[in-house]
Amino acid sequence: MEWQALGDALGVPRSAIRLVKQVHRADVAVARRGDAADWIPPEADAIVSDDPEVVIAVRIADCAPILLADGANAVVGAVHAGWRGTVQRVAQAGVDAMRREFGSRPEDLVAAIGPCLDVCCGEVGGEVPDAFRAAGHDDRSVDRWFSVGPGGRFHLHLARANRDQLEAAGVPAERIHVAGLCTRSYPDVFHSYRAAGANAGRMAALITPRV
Repeated sequence: MEWQALGDALGVPRSAIRLVKQVHRADVAVARRGDAADWIPPEADAIVSDDPEVVIAVRIADCAPILLADGANAVVGAVHAGWRGTVQRVAQAGVDAMRREFGSRPEDLVAAIGPCLDVCCGEVGGEVPDAFRAAGHDDRSVDRWFSVGPGGRFHLHLARANRDQLEAAGVPAERIHVAGLCTRSYPDVFHSYRAAGANAGRMAALITPRV
């Protein structure tokens, strides 16, 4: 029912909403213009498209939603970036897929990072910064992306990490926009797994190449 309502609001049929089966990795799905095959959601945490007849979407409830737009080529991307995806550079994978599949130039992209778990509430175990280091992120980046809270536990700056990775992928800093709102801090506004656990709902970040 919710997806049908979204489709109605966007003026597209439910069948035009392209979702992915999110698995906390860095795989990218492609929804191409003119592909008439029925869409079966693939395992991926990002999706890119040049099809003006569809809307692409990711679902979130504390992870970072990232929307990418290339106005020069009418190409868009949607990325679901939890800490595991961020370890694997999923935002960069989305940018790379837009360049590889549709000829987008990173310097032409506009990126928006929506509400997500912020450093205030992003407490994680010591295995999380260790995972970043093991994946090849340098000490300077890890130190920038993690703070130590009052209880001595690490706190992750999820939006900052993804912003830095988008810049590293070639997206200009002035074209990256960050909501700066913590989903856990506003449970009456946002769905948050950290706040509600298994009972948490999900939000959607959607974008279309339609011009």
